[in-house]
Amino acid sequence: MQNNLEETTAEFLKNLSIAELNDMQKAVIGKAASSENLMLLAPTGSGKTIAFLIPLVNQLQKDSSGVQALVVVPSRELALQIEQVFKAMKTSYKVSCCYGGHSVKIEQNSLNEAPAVIIGTPGRLADHIFRKSFDPKTVNMVVLDEFDKSLQMGFHDQLTLIFKALNGKQKHLLTSATKLKLWPEFLPFSKPEALNYLKDEVDSKLELKLVHTRSIEKVETLMRLVAEFNDEVCLVFCNHRDAVDRISTLFTDHRFAHGVLHGGMEQIDREKNLIKFRGGAHNVLIATDLASRGLDIPEIKHVVHYQLPPKEDAFIHRNGRTARMHAEGQAYLVLANDEALPEYVEKSVTEITLQEELVLPPPPIFACLYISAGKKDKISKGDIVGLLTKNAGISGEDIGLITILDFASYVSVKRTQVNKVLAKLKNEKLKKIKVKIEEAN
Repeated sequence: MQNNLEETTAEFLKNLSIAELNDMQKAVIGKAASSENLMLLAPTGSGKTIAFLIPLVNQLQKDSSGVQALVVVPSRELALQIEQVFKAMKTSYKVSCCYGGHSVKIEQNSLNEAPAVIIGTPGRLADHIFRKSFDPKTVNMVVLDEFDKSLQMGFHDQLTLIFKALNGKQKHLLTSATKLKLWPEFLPFSKPEALNYLKDEVDSKLELKLVHTRSIEKVETLMRLVAEFNDEVCLVFCNHRDAVDRISTLFTDHRFAHGVLHGGMEQIDREKNLIKFRGGAHNVLIATDLASRGLDIPEIKHVVHYQLPPKEDAFIHRNGRTARMHAEGQAYLVLANDEALPEYVEKSVTEITLQEELVLPPPPIFACLYISAGKKDKISKGDIVGLLTKNAGISGEDIGLITILDFASYVSVKRTQVNKVLAKLKNEKLKKIKVKIEEAN
């Protein structure tokens, strides 16, 4: 049996293009086999998704006809990310993803023939339970990923409804980037076994730097700071949506390539901006704390706090996007003269001086192309690569990240090749479907 599990895990890693598990993942997989209730405390970017998906899949039964496992997450972006990893593992099990902003009808159609695994946000899962879209009594494992974040975001009532609908005999695996002080009463346990890897954050090589500015010049100062990174990947954090939009307006006026992310955006716009950022079509992302946890975004060289958060936890999670797992990184604090450093920041932060003149970095190497066909049209990444290499005549080296959604696909292409691709693929068909191809707006 043990040999079978080792072989299966090796196959998953091969499919995910991962050479080997890290120590944390090995510990979780080993402990999850015997633990009924397990809590994993680990920093952002440490590989928690694989750590819980492998034991989850190992527990699934091929002869079971109902939903066997729920993965509950605080955001739709995280739900989609986990679904992508699950599918990349190439198991034989069906998975469905449920989240707000997605078509309820499409989700219900997917749930009609019960998947082995459902990944979803608390609100949408509670809604499906209310609609009787699936039978929660068959669930024998629940993963609560970024559980502390779900509680912070106010999903207590929805989680209570979900747990009341379960059979009460399920195993639990929780992940969190912070220690929980109080356990909510809807959980059928209070003291799970714990694996604590948060100490790894202490060893990270994070440099904190301070930039002073006048209030009236704060946005301009931010732009000069980010320009000095010269196209190295950067995340700018704000406390409020209006600050994100205000900064974005100035960047746009200066034709400074960037993306934005906050909770007030339409889901498709949030997805597009994350896709562009992951694929290198934007090297700067201006965001609220929505981007500080759980999202699959590339290793960030620079994190900038345009507005410092009121609580230290949020500051730690933002900084966790860089200097992850012992890598090096920089975090910058942009402080106006009428603002004070919060108590949680050491007063001895190194202050830096910026160039007076704004020198914009070159455009990102990649651009992002939109294709008007997706999963529901049976489009695969291989289909898109074939279209670009055979029909458009570009090489595989010119193609970057490919992301396929239900009804659309996005592909990063070297910016120097975009005009050639658009000209050659005008009125082109993909799998006998006439598709629209253009640079993503």
